Amino acid sequence: SETPGRVGMSEGVRATPHPLRTLGHRLFELFRTVAQNSPSRFAIFVFVGLILIFTGLFSLPIASATGEVTAFADALFTAVSTICVTGLSTVNMATQWSPFGHVVIFIGVQIGAMGVLTLASILGLVISRRLGLRAKLLAAGDTNPLRSHGGPVNESQTVRLGEIGSLLRVVALSTLVIELVVAILLYPGMLASGIEWNVALWEAPFYAAMAFTNTGFTPNVEGVGAFADNYWVLTVLMGGVFLGSIGFPVIFALRRELWHIRRWPLHTKLTLITTTTLFFLGGFVFLGLEFNNPATLGSLDAADTTMQSFFLSAMTRSGGFAVLDMSELNGSSQIVAMMLMFVGGGSASTAGGIKVTTLAVIALAVWSEAKGRSSTQVFRRRIPSDVLRVALSVLAWGSTIVALSTVIILQITKADVASVLFDVISGFATVGLSTGLTEQLPDSAKYVLAVTIVMGRVGTVTLAAAVAATSRSQLYSLPVERPIVG
Repeated sequence: SETPGRVGMSEGVRATPHPLRTLGHRLFELFRTVAQNSPSRFAIFVFVGLILIFTGLFSLPIASATGEVTAFADALFTAVSTICVTGLSTVNMATQWSPFGHVVIFIGVQIGAMGVLTLASILGLVISRRLGLRAKLLAAGDTNPLRSHGGPVNESQTVRLGEIGSLLRVVALSTLVIELVVAILLYPGMLASGIEWNVALWEAPFYAAMAFTNTGFTPNVEGVGAFADNYWVLTVLMGGVFLGSIGFPVIFALRRELWHIRRWPLHTKLTLITTTTLFFLGGFVFLGLEFNNPATLGSLDAADTTMQSFFLSAMTRSGGFAVLDMSELNGSSQIVAMMLMFVGGGSASTAGGIKVTTLAVIALAVWSEAKGRSSTQVFRRRIPSDVLRVALSVLAWGSTIVALSTVIILQITKADVASVLFDVISGFATVGLSTGLTEQLPDSAKYVLAVTIVMGRVGTVTLAAAVAATSRSQLYSLPVERPIVG
């Protein structure tokens, strides 16, 4: 008679879940719902979570070279700059961090560069050997250059859903292979510059990672200045930055149709043409503006002047390595550098900014309007009007972020407006170049700049998509009335 009672009691105990277990289940369901319903918001959520984790790691005494706890503002800013592959720093990166800290930085930039969603999809692919429809949609949300597009997307303008698994393999393999090749190419150049062989074994892969991820951190006190006369090292770094800035969809397209240019998607053509044009244009402009500046290029010979001009042009595209002192540039050169930084690199790449395709679409729309065309056309393709609206939204949103951040930091620091604007644009576009102002910022200004970096890295398109996720279709149209424009 006692046994049934005990059985009933045990069943009653089993029927009542533990409070912590219930809370964990609810949190998991919330996490899964957000990930499935809004990949954009999920990206923001995971980025913030990673920043908090790496802030804790940088705050550990073992991460500091002195064995002391790093100030919270500096640890947070370093975590933001690492995960967002920015390169700006409020501390001396070579002397502040211990070997453990540099390893944390190395791992952090890899996570940030590959993209949290892409990395998660790759792990799921490795575990399950296949991608389900939801996982493919999740990955497509991060790798599709038109991921905020609400209507039908032409197959030639994006990565097809069935190819997401192949794209993710390209992301992982291209990151590994490119960084490995860059490190191998850098190693003999570093030895030629007098770096000891055992030190170069660490610095070569570190520089390779910072080049491909477009971060710009340096493990040595002299930075890239130690290789100012080594054209081989500078050229390899520029190559790594270029490959990282064109974006994984472009690498994926080139892998399939490298020698068949006519088959390249429109996104690939616009990215490569705009990137190459800005690189050469920037190099010649810097050469013309700085050739007589004794503080930068004026004291160099013709070969060094040319190399440093084009190296600066490449680094302003989001690379972040600096041989020249940005504060010594002429005001005209600083303006040009700000413009190049604001544009940034390719979509779904390790670079930041408003993206070169955004600039290309707006420029093509202006040209089409001047020619009297009813639609934007290029390479016998028509660009839909909603893509132009997205491009204009990205431009307006990015400009607003830069303007607000600049005004706030100016009010806090009372610093020179050119220096503040330069570092703010560098932060927003995740470039990493600085006039020296960032290291002198008070804690409140560091927090403002950190928020700017996060908004720039997560992407104006992703932020817009996250906000627009709750929008509803309007089933009616209002009367037309034309305001006077211009």
